[in-house]
Amino acid sequence: MAEPDKQALLDKAKSYSRIKYALAIADTLYLLALIVLFLKLGLSTALANFLAALVKPGYLVFPAYLLIIIVLSYILTFPLNFYQSFILEHKFALTKQKASAWLVDQLKAGILSYLIGVILFGAFYYVLRHNPRTWWCIIALFWMCFSLLMAKIMPVVIIPLFFKYKRLEDAVLRDRLIKLAEGMRVKILDVFEIDFSKKTLKANAAFVGWGRTRRVILADTLKDKYSYDEIEVILAHEFAHYRMKHLWKLISINAFTTLFLFYLIFITNAGFLKFFSLVSLEDSAAFPLIIMYMTVFGIIMQPLENFLSRRFEKNADIAALNATGMKEAFISMMEKLSDQNLSDRNPHPLIKFFFFDHPPVAERIRIAQSAIF
Repeated sequence: MAEPDKQALLDKAKSYSRIKYALAIADTLYLLALIVLFLKLGLSTALANFLAALVKPGYLVFPAYLLIIIVLSYILTFPLNFYQSFILEHKFALTKQKASAWLVDQLKAGILSYLIGVILFGAFYYVLRHNPRTWWCIIALFWMCFSLLMAKIMPVVIIPLFFKYKRLEDAVLRDRLIKLAEGMRVKILDVFEIDFSKKTLKANAAFVGWGRTRRVILADTLKDKYSYDEIEVILAHEFAHYRMKHLWKLISINAFTTLFLFYLIFITNAGFLKFFSLVSLEDSAAFPLIIMYMTVFGIIMQPLENFLSRRFEKNADIAALNATGMKEAFISMMEKLSDQNLSDRNPHPLIKFFFFDHPPVAERIRIAQSAIF
């Protein structure tokens, strides 16, 4: 690519990234504003009381409440959501997905979120009502177990809802990746290709599942545009995560932060209940308060979680380079991914601090350039 074209692409990536950052901040602030208004105006209490009188038996009140909240939230956030995930992606030529297909995906995601919400928060309210002193500990354990279950069923239940994938037909590439896995002492079920291009022109690869669902998934947008060496070094990075037990470390960290969050809710909820004129945390009307806790806590914890994630990613990069010895392939792969995904190669330190769970591309390339085998 000529230098002026390269600079134009870098400028385009910067522009795309700035808009994404601004939208992420606006989305969070808007959500918090909606929650505060919904609680302070008494709308949550009115809705919960209305459903309590209408819906029988009583255990169906929260599922009905959650359904209405999700629908209302989706309607109120639709303009921002539509611009962020559809219009912006088309504006920067990162997708060719039609609006009808996008809406179908939104419906699927909404139904899935509702079902998961009923399970997680249904358990939350059940345990809260039956264990008023120790609920925070029990629920944290339940949520951790649920996250493990989701990690296991993700490749066989969740991903097929949105994508079609099949066994990789390229026998040469498949054999290389299987040999790479064997060399790095990683057991996999098989290597699959996913029709990523129907939704986005970005590229990705993943090593997902655990136990009998563990498999490699390659996006067709990556398989068709990258060399065998480049794809191999990408998967070496994913296998390194497994070898260094990063998934289990992240699950453990999330379990600890979830435990701390619920304990924080346990010891501080009385003041917030009084402020919003709520009767009890056990009432469905207090659900938005729980979401507010989670949102604010997530904002506070995000920089720390990003820092740890960047450390894991850096270690996986180094391990992948050591396992393959393919420095040039790693660098060319990072260049391609950055261009294809319009990544912000060298963000401001504050942007990196708050938004980046991977090291910026410029850092990853510098690490590879300095690697000695």
